Amino acid sequence: MAALVATFTAFAVYECNHLLALTNNDIWWRQRTGQWILHNHAIPRSGLFSQWPALPWVDASWGFDTLVAGSGALGLPTRLMYLQVAMAAALVALAFRTSRKFWPAIALAAIAQFCLMPLQPRPALCSIILLAVELTLLLRARRTGDARVLFWLPLVFVAWVNLDRQFSYGLLALALFCVAAIVEQVSRRSGATWFGAYSSAMRLRTLGAVAAASFLATFVSPYGWRLHALLWYSATHSAADRYFRELHSLRFRQPQDYLLMLLAMTAFFALGRRRSRDLFLIALLIFSAAISFRTMRDNWFVVVCSVAIIGNALRDEQANEPAGGRSRWRRGEMLGVAALVLLVIVAVKPKFLLLPKLSETFPVRAAAYIRQNHLPQPVFNTYGWGGFLTWYLPEYPVSIDSRTDLYPDEVYLAYFRLMQAEVPLESDPAFARAQTILLEANSPMAQALRTLPGFREVYRDNVAVVLVRGNEGLFR
Repeated sequence: MAALVATFTAFAVYECNHLLALTNNDIWWRQRTGQWILHNHAIPRSGLFSQWPALPWVDASWGFDTLVAGSGALGLPTRLMYLQVAMAAALVALAFRTSRKFWPAIALAAIAQFCLMPLQPRPALCSIILLAVELTLLLRARRTGDARVLFWLPLVFVAWVNLDRQFSYGLLALALFCVAAIVEQVSRRSGATWFGAYSSAMRLRTLGAVAAASFLATFVSPYGWRLHALLWYSATHSAADRYFRELHSLRFRQPQDYLLMLLAMTAFFALGRRRSRDLFLIALLIFSAAISFRTMRDNWFVVVCSVAIIGNALRDEQANEPAGGRSRWRRGEMLGVAALVLLVIVAVKPKFLLLPKLSETFPVRAAAYIRQNHLPQPVFNTYGWGGFLTWYLPEYPVSIDSRTDLYPDEVYLAYFRLMQAEVPLESDPAFARAQTILLEANSPMAQALRTLPGFREVYRDNVAVVLVRGNEGLFR
């Protein structure tokens, strides 16, 4: 019991002490978007809160945005703690259902969570939970040969498609599962024995129906086919990707990066050690490793897959499913611990002052100065603060923020080239028309603008600097 409590709560306690939810830029535009959805009972379809209102926008994680907005800004850390507990429970359940061993399941879940540190309040948390559920169902179906276990998958994908755009990785896992099942069925009928054989042949008709229903479930979204078109466009257009750190490959600068690599290597070793001929697990690990090591944003994919594969390798092939009473006791124990942890979080919500915490990372005082003095619009802001400004300074549409599904590559390229002094100042349309400029206090751009005629500094603190064109405003 103590081990379960520690596994479920370790990273929630870390969040309670560090309040990472308040330092994430994306969470603020998600909070603002969720509030807009709840207030208008509609979903966004154009560039809300930005200086590009005519641009079409598909908010691929509108369900997650609504979820975080329902708690209000003060409830963001608590909401992240709930998601962390749910993620821990899903990883423990996945490891335990595959291995049928309690302590290895606890160890695998703890290692997986550390690999994903620092956890941010992003839709990927929902993807981790739902992928763990999907793999639990898939591996159980492979052990029993009963595709009816997979009847839950369409419902999983209905929830997934409205919470996070990375439901596509769930579809990839399901596609690999179907291909492996077909190949193994064909090899069995032809008398070949290279591929592993399971206790009973899986009904391909049932599997095909479940796969088709799951694919169709990904269209049960307010955006319908447009969401799939967005995913295809994002995968084939990457002109500005080099400017986004989360889209770079792992740099191995932190301990968790090395642990993630060791976890994936252990999964490969587990398959090799058992001389596994399981086409599904081999393909799943190869694809997940290729995707996760390519971009840091997707590193969770190989983590969850490795937990499932290692847990499956630890399972005693000679042993049947444990007695029903013992299995029900374990499930009841985990559910009881999860409920207890959630009640504790509700009882001891983190107490903090919102604005002082935000002032350490975001331009709270500078934004308040802009609002109080009615500085002229439009404003030019930095990329890292755009999301926060949509929430804290709603009167001023932002020039740019981290909604990559909204802005085309040319907008991002113009901004980043300007900030890196690769092009003239007026080459960026957003900067050319800006009357108020909000930058980091120590940025080279801010230092340069102070020396140029036509720009006047009107506010400065240790976080931000505000400049206006011409002679408006007073020094402060």
